[in-house]
Amino acid sequence: MTRGILAGVIAMAAIVVASNILVQFLYGDWLTWGAFTYPLAFLVTDLMNRLYGTAAARKVVLVGFGVGVLCSLIGSQIQGEFGALVSARIAVASGTAFLVAQMLDIGIFTALRNRAWWSAPLTSSVIGGALDTMLFFGLAFSAGVTFLGPVEAVAWANEPVPMLGLGPVAPLWVSLAVADFGVKLAVALVALVPFRALVVRLRPAENL
Repeated sequence: MTRGILAGVIAMAAIVVASNILVQFLYGDWLTWGAFTYPLAFLVTDLMNRLYGTAAARKVVLVGFGVGVLCSLIGSQIQGEFGALVSARIAVASGTAFLVAQMLDIGIFTALRNRAWWSAPLTSSVIGGALDTMLFFGLAFSAGVTFLGPVEAVAWANEPVPMLGLGPVAPLWVSLAVADFGVKLAVALVALVPFRALVVRLRPAENL
């Protein structure tokens, strides 16, 4: 494993661990602090893909998935005010969303890698982020998903409220999902700056 890929593995592991910790702390009514760190996983994946290729990006994603599973196992053994910090439902939703969305990100980036330098990272991050949000919140909290656990366990997330406090009435988890995706969009745009800078620095001769 090259030094660059190792750096990607370490960065991905750090993002996953930090996000699993910060998701326990609220930021306002609709977000947790983890919402701001987690989207950086797409930046790491895209950098690995651009600098070292698809195979390297997949290795880094699989390491992140493994770290996420480990965090879920640890969280399931820690008791909070309302039971285990990580339920089986949350663990499955989180792992599924991460792995599927990151692999989709890699596929889209690879298909667009020869276009304008910003096209592949922006498009893959936005579409991957959208799928990640839909899978996680849908599997974790939707009352229509019953095979992952009793609906009663996520009754709080299905409380009808005005969307983001202003819009039409919808289950609470819909507002959480919309806010989460909004952050992913913002991070995808901001991340273009470090993406460009790092690629130029590490591969100055590459035609972006």
